[in-house]
Amino acid sequence: MSFKKYRQYPIVKNIVRQWPNNAITKAPIYCSVDLRDGNQALVNPLNIEQKLEYFNYLVKMGFKHIEVSYPSASQTDFDFTRKIIDENLVPDDVFIQVLIPARKELIQRSVEALKGAKRAIFHLYNPTNEFQKKVVFGKNDEEIISMAVEGMEELKRLTANFEGEVMYEYTPESFSQTDLTFAIKICNAVIDVVQPTPSKKMIINLPNTLEACTPNIYADRIEWMCSNLNNRENIFVSVHPHNDRGTAVASAEMAILAGANRVEGTLFGNGERAGNLDLVTLAFNIHSQGIDPELKLSFIDEVKGFIEKTTQIKTHIRHPYVGDMIFTAFSGGHQDAIKKGFDFYNKTDKQEWNVPYLPIDPKDINRNYEKVIRINSQSGKGGVSFIINEFLGVAMSKEEAIEFGKVIKEESDKKGCELTKEEIINLYNLKM
Repeated sequence: MSFKKYRQYPIVKNIVRQWPNNAITKAPIYCSVDLRDGNQALVNPLNIEQKLEYFNYLVKMGFKHIEVSYPSASQTDFDFTRKIIDENLVPDDVFIQVLIPARKELIQRSVEALKGAKRAIFHLYNPTNEFQKKVVFGKNDEEIISMAVEGMEELKRLTANFEGEVMYEYTPESFSQTDLTFAIKICNAVIDVVQPTPSKKMIINLPNTLEACTPNIYADRIEWMCSNLNNRENIFVSVHPHNDRGTAVASAEMAILAGANRVEGTLFGNGERAGNLDLVTLAFNIHSQGIDPELKLSFIDEVKGFIEKTTQIKTHIRHPYVGDMIFTAFSGGHQDAIKKGFDFYNKTDKQEWNVPYLPIDPKDINRNYEKVIRINSQSGKGGVSFIINEFLGVAMSKEEAIEFGKVIKEESDKKGCELTKEEIINLYNLKM
């Protein structure tokens, strides 16, 4: 009966929701937090050389917002931030971002870290939920709001003569557990300090710091905030979903429908506990809908190899879009449908992808079709026919495929494992 100690997450009341009728038509602004949030979740945090190589991959992929460090918490983070600025390693169109607690001495340290940056995002945060207000900080609502307001005032004062382009970001850090009336009150108080304009917008970041609700409730919360934020037209509403419930991607997509136009996450979802929003999956979801994902994804296998080596975290073989076996079918029924889908696709003008069981063309990420259909005792005539056609250029008749399929099943059953492409071709040459 242990479930009885948990309370159901509250719904958003009295909301006339619009987001269910919306569609995603454009990619959001992506902010990679791999080098900060993701790095904090590693058993062995990245050193400066690894962070630099990682940063270069993020730039190559097309990220324009990159949270590079938490400079007040780590000397390595501070030194890395200084290195990419002092050595002019940041492209002119890329904003680098640092995370800053709302404490004056830490704000000063963070501003020192970004000095000289051409484009800088100063990301200020403080916890806002009821438990943290009362138990962790021992402060009332007004004192917590003062912490955020005074922090942003100090940040503006210290960056008044900043040479580069400045953008301010504010996060009510535990937004997912914060009462909406308090969340809007503290966010609007900070917005009033920044006073964003069309040419100098700011970011309000609304995280699922701990994912505790279903994605539709998160979307309701985002839409409610969007409807009640001061100066909304001059604000990027950002979301930072964690994955404790396993629904971070859905939460991000529904949040975009609800008005968010910026997302923070990591490649393949690395992060504390169950991880962060997986930006790769989100971008491929957008790509698969015929929308420009605005990230370069064709070399994602190279990126995956680098990240696995650097972080020592293996990507699951069934990870969406990029797992080693994500396009692989063993089932005879699936293989037959895939083969017929490829045959139809190749006979048309190849303008519209519509092959069963394959959400995107494997060639979009530079994979050939060799691993799409693999043959074992569960496979059928469609699979073996595909292999022979793809790699020998021989179009088997239906009768030949049925006959050869029996040969393959017998051989696979006898060996107790799948057959390689070479074994299948050898059997074809021997038996047919």
